[in-house]
Amino acid sequence: MTEPAARIVVGLSGGVDSAVAALRLVRAGHEVAGLFMKNWEDDDTLSRCAAEEDAASAAAVAEHLGIPLHRANFAAAYRHEVFDHALAELRAGRTPNPDILCNRHIKFDRFLHHARLQLGADAVATGHYARLGTASDGGPALLRGTDPDKDQSYFLASVPRSALSQVHFPLGETPKAAVREEARRAGLPNAERPDSTGICFIGERDFAGFMQRYIERSPGPILRDDGVEIGRHDGLAFYTLGQRRGLGIGGDSGRSSAPWYVAAKDPARNALIVVQGHDHPWLQSAAVTTEPCHWLAPPPPEGAHLTAQVRYRQPPQPGRLSHGTDGGVTFHFTDPQRAPAPGQQLVLYDGPRCLGGGVIADTQPAVPREIPEKQPTEAV
Repeated sequence: MTEPAARIVVGLSGGVDSAVAALRLVRAGHEVAGLFMKNWEDDDTLSRCAAEEDAASAAAVAEHLGIPLHRANFAAAYRHEVFDHALAELRAGRTPNPDILCNRHIKFDRFLHHARLQLGADAVATGHYARLGTASDGGPALLRGTDPDKDQSYFLASVPRSALSQVHFPLGETPKAAVREEARRAGLPNAERPDSTGICFIGERDFAGFMQRYIERSPGPILRDDGVEIGRHDGLAFYTLGQRRGLGIGGDSGRSSAPWYVAAKDPARNALIVVQGHDHPWLQSAAVTTEPCHWLAPPPPEGAHLTAQVRYRQPPQPGRLSHGTDGGVTFHFTDPQRAPAPGQQLVLYDGPRCLGGGVIADTQPAVPREIPEKQPTEAV
């Protein structure tokens, strides 16, 4: 915690987490102000209404706490630095994480600089469930939040390291249930407001339906692992490895009734390859290789035994690290992992310390896998 005289600008989103973060800073004696960020603009009525509800909730919290509320519009930067990049990745058949990009480019860059330069802040704060410490080189370190069900360090692994010395996470030591109860006891007007879910710019809407407003449909065959066509897809951009829902595949005569999952994409033939069974061998990867890594601590040595995650709500997975020649790494999992996808983020940990990570460029199948030639279509 900073000295009581510090001026801290809290990113008030309208949710209960950022509200309690501001409450704690006020009670600690800091000079607190709120900043509501508008990061997305379109003509969709649902999106516009949700943004208005968020802004109204943030304003009610600021009034309750007796702090000023500022507003900033970062929608143009978001469109350029987050959304356009996500579209390019999707069109390439990869699986980006826009929330990670938003934290890197908007919340811990644009927001931080606006608060420091325009509002005179000494530091900023958010409602993320993460903690800060000191790394081996004396610089700031990012640590997991103590609530394993809410730890959000995965989403923060790509923020500029310089930002960590100017940021506070007041909720990092607290379970989510306790935060909600604290909001109730304090009489915060949004104490019962449900948590937001979904991708940052989409919210509760159907992903494929929303993205078809920006990416043209490119239908193609859905092939079984033996090459038989059993359906049609809308475009490889609308699917990710391991996906079950939205495939539109019914029962397959002569085969089991187990559900189908996306196992691979074949861009050359615009084909989606599917297999039956949640744990089918084709869904397992022994290792992933990344693009150049972003480090939040001194890079670990070759062969280091660490843990890693390839998605947010995944238990830490042990494995061994090897460095590439281009700044990327390969992480060899102790146990094969289900459906990591190029474009997702590999985040590395040493105990509770988040070391950083990189975008997955490629995966190494746990078993040999040959994309089949298309066979005659069977009835579905």
